[in-house]
Amino acid sequence: MQSIDDSQIITLYHQRNEQAIAESSRKYGGLCHRIAHNILSSYEDAKECVNDTWFAAWQRMPPDRPLALGAFFGRITRNISISRWRADHAKKRCRGMEILLSELDDCVPDSTNVEQAIEQMELARLLDAWLDALPERDCVWFVRRYWYGDTVKALAKEYGCTQNQMAQQMLRLRKKLKAYLEQEGVTL
Repeated sequence: MQSIDDSQIITLYHQRNEQAIAESSRKYGGLCHRIAHNILSSYEDAKECVNDTWFAAWQRMPPDRPLALGAFFGRITRNISISRWRADHAKKRCRGMEILLSELDDCVPDSTNVEQAIEQMELARLLDAWLDALPERDCVWFVRRYWYGDTVKALAKEYGCTQNQMAQQMLRLRKKLKAYLEQEGVTL
């Protein structure tokens, strides 16, 4: 079955047609499941987060009319998955997501310390500008690691290098980000 385009899916949401969820799942379910599974490392938990994504999208459209539906669903899934991970690990340590988040601690300020929405928007603008200035390969690696949650091992295997080489590249990218943000006046 051929999937419909994003504008048609959004129209289905605005019409409150339940087919919107089926079409969303068909077109973006794999992407959302990958994001959730990379964060949670559990098929069942990822499946629940993806289902929660469709519910959240149903609640947000209308009034929302996202320009990039895949990114819209991806952001919702990522936020739900991180919240789930934090709730599941509030009193215990877990290496996967903890390592991923801790790698960025020294170069991106904690969102609880950024008190005003305008500061958050400025940080997002700076991150976008920094990513746009990177060579495409570095940008892809950074986004796959820190947005999609891909492991260093998986990235190294896919790009034909050792885990150590990929880890070093991620370290260099984080240092570049930190220097850029400091240069732009962001207090870390």
